[in-house]
Amino acid sequence: MSLIEVLVSLLILGVGLLGAGLIQLNALKYTDSSRMISQASFVAYDMLDRIRANAAADYSWGGDDISLANTLAASVRDLDLHDFEANIRHLAGDTAKGSIAISQREVTISISWDDSRAAHAGGARETFTLTSRVAVDPRPAR
Repeated sequence: MSLIEVLVSLLILGVGLLGAGLIQLNALKYTDSSRMISQASFVAYDMLDRIRANAAADYSWGGDDISLANTLAASVRDLDLHDFEANIRHLAGDTAKGSIAISQREVTISISWDDSRAAHAGGARETFTLTSRVAVDPRPAR
């Protein structure tokens, strides 16, 4: 009789440990997703600060655009966009995409990346979008 009690208690313990392991795996997935969102916010706020510092330049940029390489002839805008693109690639690899849209005084910075690990689905993407107003019109006067 005591042997059956021991087997039942081991079965309950085993099921409990498997449940705890599953919870730990899910926590690791969601922690990684949360880390990516935090890093994307750092990259977006960095770019927003660069836009505010050089408000006379047009920073509109699409995810498929290629920024100019670091050269002596590149403008501050080109260097900023090159750094933005490099930060996005460093954040989430080659599948990551970024864009900057400027409409009068409103700047929208979007960064998206593959988040299939946390979403449990292939091809799932996560997007971080930052929208802010700048103090001056970022486009040059015409």
